[in-house]
Amino acid sequence: MKTSKISAISEHLPENLTTTEDFDRVSVLNDYYICRLSREISTYIRRDVLTGRAKFGIADDGKEVFQVAQAHAIKAGDWRADYYRGHTLLLAMELATPEEILAQLYADSKHDPFSKGRQMNNHHCTPMIDEQGEWLELKKGKLNISSGISPTAGQMARALGLAQASKVYRERGEDLAGNLHSEEGNEVCWTSIGDASTSEGVFWETINAAGVMQVPMVAIVADDGYGISVPTEYQTTKGSISEALAGMEATDEKAGFRIEKVEGWDYPKLRSLFKEVAEEVRESHQPALLHIYDLTQPSGHSTSGSHERYKDAERMQFEKDWDAVRQFRLWMLGTSIAEEAELDKIEKQAKLDAREARARAWERYTGPMKAQRDELIQLIQKEANSPLAMAICEELKALDIPLVAEQIDAVRKLLQQEPQWAAGALGNWVRQQRQDLKDLMGRHLYSETPKSPLRVSAVAPVYTEASKALNGFEILQRFFDAKLAEIPELMAFGEDVGYIGDVNQGFAGLQAKYGEERIFDTGIREWTIMGQALGLSVRGLRPIAEIQYLDYIFYAMSLLADDAATMRWRTAGQQMCPMIVRTRGHRLEGVWHSGSYLASLVSTMRGMHICVPRNMVQAAGMYNTLLAGDDPAIVVEVLNGYRQKELLPDNLAEMKVALGVPEVLRPGTDVTILTYGACVRICMAAAERLAGLGVEAQIIDVQTLLPFDIENRIVQELQQTNRLLVVDEDAPGGTSAYLLQEVMERQGGFRYLDAPPKTLTAAAHRPAYADDGDYASKPQLADVVDAALELVRY
Repeated sequence: MKTSKISAISEHLPENLTTTEDFDRVSVLNDYYICRLSREISTYIRRDVLTGRAKFGIADDGKEVFQVAQAHAIKAGDWRADYYRGHTLLLAMELATPEEILAQLYADSKHDPFSKGRQMNNHHCTPMIDEQGEWLELKKGKLNISSGISPTAGQMARALGLAQASKVYRERGEDLAGNLHSEEGNEVCWTSIGDASTSEGVFWETINAAGVMQVPMVAIVADDGYGISVPTEYQTTKGSISEALAGMEATDEKAGFRIEKVEGWDYPKLRSLFKEVAEEVRESHQPALLHIYDLTQPSGHSTSGSHERYKDAERMQFEKDWDAVRQFRLWMLGTSIAEEAELDKIEKQAKLDAREARARAWERYTGPMKAQRDELIQLIQKEANSPLAMAICEELKALDIPLVAEQIDAVRKLLQQEPQWAAGALGNWVRQQRQDLKDLMGRHLYSETPKSPLRVSAVAPVYTEASKALNGFEILQRFFDAKLAEIPELMAFGEDVGYIGDVNQGFAGLQAKYGEERIFDTGIREWTIMGQALGLSVRGLRPIAEIQYLDYIFYAMSLLADDAATMRWRTAGQQMCPMIVRTRGHRLEGVWHSGSYLASLVSTMRGMHICVPRNMVQAAGMYNTLLAGDDPAIVVEVLNGYRQKELLPDNLAEMKVALGVPEVLRPGTDVTILTYGACVRICMAAAERLAGLGVEAQIIDVQTLLPFDIENRIVQELQQTNRLLVVDEDAPGGTSAYLLQEVMERQGGFRYLDAPPKTLTAAAHRPAYADDGDYASKPQLADVVDAALELVRY
């Protein structure tokens, strides 16, 4: 029954607010408590940034109610492609405590369960693998959360793959039965996105692909009317994403999306709709989009600014009146679900619980730091009795938050000015602390499990007199055929991969043999092809996803660099995505099919392996290694090698190439030529011409750019020739600069040179299409000979 206080504001009670239906009263009150607790946490997030406890904060205020409604529709085994809000959902599902949410805000690497201090707050994940790299039983998880990323809309492409996996598991049934990942394909992938972020291209690419593929994805668009300060009418056609997407809505005649629009303050309608949509998507695998509008921003978009700067008085009043948590309370009072005193008590308890959790989280974060600081001061006073040492102790005492980095820096400052203490306890302390901090922040860039591809030993190809010479594409056909028969989880897809078996015939005939579920075509949409690969690999499948030409990989760079390459690192080893990207490049004329610019990949794909095989047998050996491992990788095949003849090894399906181990293809004493990929054949031919001129050139194929020569073999070889030529198809200062830094700086190769190191690269411009374009644009045999002679004659 309404009280006089409620009556005073009852004019804001919506006339069309739905009834209580059959909701359990206890669950409704619990949802309200979670909303209030979440709101208090959001308030602390903003306050702690403004007072200096944290550096940046983004919170859920205004977005709580639809999340507690969503929690009721989620079932064990479901997935979430995380968006950088969502702590309310974790609280509702008991997947995180307030202390853990605040630990990430404070960048408390010891207690942040989601990223160990590597990501900003509200970027969540749940463990998917154990320390040995074995999958957990994810089909029984309350909700499997794939690690969130900050680039706007970036989660969408991954959601497509996560949803597609359910379709794969349902379609393939007994072939993949008994696995840890799926219960007959009944899992839904939930993904959320802010309304303004639907302006991003990847959103449209994903929505289109999901509609074509019919996968069980529920996309939630949280619409609070703004993208930071820019209103919806500047973001979206018709000012409404659901109206803009109306043409994609499913009909009786054609498949598409189910599209629903619902007010974000209507708790009972949200609960009913979420349940209904989830059940339908789970059963039919038809995707759905829920446009949740009339949401508010009680504290603005984030802690980086105030929304009063760009919202007028009318909008600010609307945000107060139609705050979803406020409307939730009004609905309970208006329908007599709860009395005002009861709700007051819940709100008071939520305030108390949040305040106490904040105190515990802060003490858990700062307490050990302060204790370590006090121990360090005692050590300095004991070991270094000098005016500078005492001054540094006073500086340390004055630190309110004595970060480990500041403690280390203080000792380094002392030792730089008074190096006599470096050999003792202080030197040992700073070395250990720096290593511990490096491990804490830097580990798990690549797999550290027993399944790491770096642990896979080389298996040499075996040839006999009966070994046949085949075209390169035929080698790959036989290889992929053998692996598809051997590995049930293996699948391959991309533009033109399915029916015709890719434009260079590496999969020719294999769709007919293994079915469209395993070898299939996609649309022209590189970003979401990579998203499919990532999502499928996260769910226990082994995808080989094709980018038709290396030049087109730039359409997918965001997903590869921001998501796939960082997944294991940003989750501190809790998640992995052993996807393989197959592409081709090198030596083709033309601006958009030159396929040789790799420096951008080497710079941005740390966390992925980059393999650059010189021929198709080597490529097969690398695929074998990667399929035996658990890291993501890119394999760049040589485009003009598909019709080059190669001997077919007897052990094609078993041979392996060790990653990070270069191969000496030709011995030599006068000059070392370091190269890879298509340039190997050119350099080998150049070595023969040089031999006729009395110069013995050593040819080394690096084989993989990431990792690069992990055993430092190249510098050992360089000691025999004392001259180095790097031959590379990348632009000047590109991959060749990376190779030089590795050999000269990291391996110390400069010590053994009798001449300056030299690089031979492509031209600064892209290759021209004219008949002479390749000759003028990329290293030729004669260029290699001239460069080698110049070094030898130095």
